[in-house]
Amino acid sequence: LDIKPITDFDEFLGVESEFKIVKFNELRQNIVLSRKAILEGDLLEKRQAILTDMEVGMVLEGIVKNVTDFGSFIDLGGVDGLLHITDITWGRINHPSECMAIGETVQVKVIDFDVEKIRVSLGMKQLQPDPWENIIEKYPVDSIIDGKIVSLMNYGIFVELEEGVEGLIHISEMSWIRHIKHPSEMFQSGDIIKAKILNIDADDKKISMGIKQLQDNPWDTIESKYPVGSDYEGTVRNLTQFGAFIELEEGIDGLVHISDMSWTKLVRHPKEITQKGDKVKVRILEVSAEDRRLSLGMKQLEENPWEEIREKFTSGKVVKGEILKILDKGIIFKVEAGLEGIVPLKSLSKDEKEKIYLTYKEGDTHDITVQEVDAESKKIIFMMDLSLGSDGKEESIEPLVPETQEEAPDKIEISQEIIDQISDDESADKGSGSTGTETATD
Repeated sequence: LDIKPITDFDEFLGVESEFKIVKFNELRQNIVLSRKAILEGDLLEKRQAILTDMEVGMVLEGIVKNVTDFGSFIDLGGVDGLLHITDITWGRINHPSECMAIGETVQVKVIDFDVEKIRVSLGMKQLQPDPWENIIEKYPVDSIIDGKIVSLMNYGIFVELEEGVEGLIHISEMSWIRHIKHPSEMFQSGDIIKAKILNIDADDKKISMGIKQLQDNPWDTIESKYPVGSDYEGTVRNLTQFGAFIELEEGIDGLVHISDMSWTKLVRHPKEITQKGDKVKVRILEVSAEDRRLSLGMKQLEENPWEEIREKFTSGKVVKGEILKILDKGIIFKVEAGLEGIVPLKSLSKDEKEKIYLTYKEGDTHDITVQEVDAESKKIIFMMDLSLGSDGKEESIEPLVPETQEEAPDKIEISQEIIDQISDDESADKGSGSTGTETATD
């Protein structure tokens, strides 16, 4: 009946028209007519005439024939042209129906056309000046603008400065102090915000902006606010394998490395010392405004006890120790609260170590002799007699020393009781003895 879709058939009642016979069935006494076939013939002539006179840049008037997700089809009076969604407005739209409806008369500009394929590309935004012209003059770097948030992404937000001009505020440019995982923590689509122009790339039509630049950077004065050597109280914000992050104020965190948590305890994980949410006292060890880093310490609030430990645990001293762990490298003893030592087993064979594992148990208490104090590894090196007899009888072996010790052993003071015992044994064998305090090597 017609070329375009018909919504009201009653308007054709009583109207005389020319029709073309497209099908004839004598048996069924049925004839099929088409008015559209005649109109298409006329339309083809019109199309040729329109395309012949058409030029790129021409401004035409047309009627919106159809609206799709990717654009609208415009009837130019015999020729349909496509108005793509990206050519409707300089601004941002999600669907062409936001700007036009079917049957609406619009003005469009010819962007391109193909006579043979009868294809015409149209534009509406091209009827308006490009808003990116003179963009540097309109929005100079360091100027402060008001804009509307039109999109939130994982990496930042897009802010519309005017129709067709948007700038990006990267997530790293939102706050000096807050650790923002997603922009939605601070903003919503449609919010009107202030921002500072950081950079403009007119060729690629990109504008970089920032919000944190509207405030003072607290890291600029961090060195004077938190001088090295000063003490503060903070909150444990997070624990990692290598240390604890302490929040001194909102957004200002410092790291206490596990090596700076205790003078005497060998900390393997910070949870052995503190828990998330705890209030702790710390000392400022290092401040770097450039790297935005604070190094903190907990053990520095106390005096280093290792000089006192060296004086207390002199080489050759016999002390009581409780077995904490039996490892392949040695037996770990606890001699005082927070103070550990080791009897090395590196020089033993595999079979000898197996006998050690069977003979000695965690929790047992033994007399052990101090060999040396190792402040760096926060341990005391001990030595002791180990019973390794295969026949079930105790067999005393020489005290164990670390494999790495190659220098001559330090001299130690032997107790008078041991000297007397040695003297009695030698008197029985050789008929002679010794008296007084003597020195021996381990």
